[in-house]
Amino acid sequence: MSDHPDLPARALIAEDEPILATILAQSLRRLWPQLELVATCGNGIDGLKQALTTLPDVLFLDIKMPGKSGLQMAEELAEQWPEESPFPQIVFVTAYDEFALAAFDHAAADYVLKPVSDARLERTVARLRERLQARAHDDRAPAPAAPPYPDNLAQLMSQLRALMPPADKLTMIRAAVGNQVRMIPIDEVLYFEALDKYLNVVTAAGAALIRTSLKELLPQLDERHFWQVHRGTIVNARCIAGAVRDEAGKLSLTLRDRPEQLRVSPLYAHLFRQM
Repeated sequence: MSDHPDLPARALIAEDEPILATILAQSLRRLWPQLELVATCGNGIDGLKQALTTLPDVLFLDIKMPGKSGLQMAEELAEQWPEESPFPQIVFVTAYDEFALAAFDHAAADYVLKPVSDARLERTVARLRERLQARAHDDRAPAPAAPPYPDNLAQLMSQLRALMPPADKLTMIRAAVGNQVRMIPIDEVLYFEALDKYLNVVTAAGAALIRTSLKELLPQLDERHFWQVHRGTIVNARCIAGAVRDEAGKLSLTLRDRPEQLRVSPLYAHLFRQM
């Protein structure tokens, strides 16, 4: 651990099991007395709102929560976090076993297992303290030219999703076009776009609607070909013509056979660094 004295730090817990949330909060107060707990939220929707309001230094996010999962919270925070504030350290709270979580070995985020043990949490706290102290004493980063979140957060969340039970991959989409139902081969889909309770299925020939969520659809798609590029957009990578940046540095994709451009979230910009 660093020799620097502890800096004031603030944390938020998003955990839908009240007993576990209470145990985690009590353990943190015991192991990290300097940590201020600014909010404890029982679901991801409240957690997202409170995180953007309080801007804590550390987030403890349950991977599975009602409303929004911890993964969805992290994605949306990366979209909405103010650029002038450092992105928080993320600790995922999970029931997965330690062997399955080898993805964290070199990650910027951390994890604790349910039920939370003091021994594991103490190691996490030590790591968090070091990272926060290093960030506070790093005078080599004058302006926020780089994104405010960990560069490998998207890759880490992709690895976490891979731990979910596998789903059969779609080969055909049954979608509504007016009063008709159209069968669309999955290879013809250029991109999926979230529209409230529906998804817009866009092909070179036009668009159709399916009644499902992006969260439900994503595990059914072949991740080698269908990439999430925004919290509301999945694109067929084989249909991408190129990637362009505007004057503000925001990245968009151009497509073959369609005139529109698709915005890329900063969280997924690493997918197009070589383009």
